[in-house]
Amino acid sequence: MREQIADALNAAVKNQDKHRISTLRLINAAIKDRDVANRAAGRDPVGEDEVQQILIKMIKQRIESAHEYEESGRLELAEQEREEIGVIREFLPAQLDTGEVERACRQAVEDTESKSLRDVGRCMNKLKERYSGQMDFGKASTVVKGLLR
Repeated sequence: MREQIADALNAAVKNQDKHRISTLRLINAAIKDRDVANRAAGRDPVGEDEVQQILIKMIKQRIESAHEYEESGRLELAEQEREEIGVIREFLPAQLDTGEVERACRQAVEDTESKSLRDVGRCMNKLKERYSGQMDFGKASTVVKGLLR
């Protein structure tokens, strides 16, 4: 994934796409920050899964920022945040739609033989194992809890 980001940055530089360049540099900076933190803690550099988590976090931050900008009437900044979200999403696997999330949650409940709300953690671990980066696990947790009630 790092190579994809580097290639995209090189292409953006060649095309002189300033907005895309800045977003890709922000992605690289976030990954390098995590690498430095891992090195200081004696761990390996960031792997693919961790890069996905960084990108997901960046998207969530931008969604919140865009919402706040809209509420304060700063629509141009909200649009800029949405454009950054689009660039970041290019590097994540396709997201599951609502129906697919519900089917995946039902399957996880069946596979883990979960019966009560105490089993939500096992279901979520199964979903994270299978669908890392492909769904919003906050929403999936709500679906799982609804199924186990």
